[in-house]
Amino acid sequence: MKLTKKGHACVRLEKDGRSLVIDPGAFSEGDAAVGAEAILVTHEHMDHFDEQRLHAALDADPAARIWTLASVAEQIADAFPGRVHTVGDGDTFTAAGFDIEVHGQLHAVIHPDIPRITNVGYVVDGSVFHPGDALTVPGRPVETLLLPVHAPWNKLAEVVDYVREVAPSRAVDVHDALLSDIAPLVYGRMLGPDGPGIGGAEHVRLMPGESVTV
Repeated sequence: MKLTKKGHACVRLEKDGRSLVIDPGAFSEGDAAVGAEAILVTHEHMDHFDEQRLHAALDADPAARIWTLASVAEQIADAFPGRVHTVGDGDTFTAAGFDIEVHGQLHAVIHPDIPRITNVGYVVDGSVFHPGDALTVPGRPVETLLLPVHAPWNKLAEVVDYVREVAPSRAVDVHDALLSDIAPLVYGRMLGPDGPGIGGAEHVRLMPGESVTV
């Protein structure tokens, strides 16, 4: 598969001439989901779920479909009749030729005073895992972990321990739009060979538009 960063938490996966996009939110490229047959959304926060980007994709391709959890589906089902599929933890399905597993139920804790919303992650073709806004451990081996490196709900120690627990071959940064240009120098060092160690996983940072084969 070809994995392309589309800004912040959004990635595009391509194989055999077909494509799937995860989390085209407000910090993603404007056309992040255009051309994708399948769009997966992990939760309702605007940096992962943006109706304008969904409209752009579904208007461009009448065959495009969305898979997401109930809290998002209920907001957009009327706008996209028959094109929104609701999924939850433990579900499996096929979309655009990719085999998908759904893992997780809740968003990470931002603050005890803020109610937790639902959140799901997606394992694609048994090899790539996007956890959304949670440090969900999928309970199965994955080669590539899309790693939320910066959010109001995490800290570096948790990020390091999360990679160790999932134990992927590579960890690719996502959820990084709020970082300054100098922040990756710190994160990159801590997640690289000079840091405390992430179990031998390769740490990969992609700029929007850059790709890697996974």
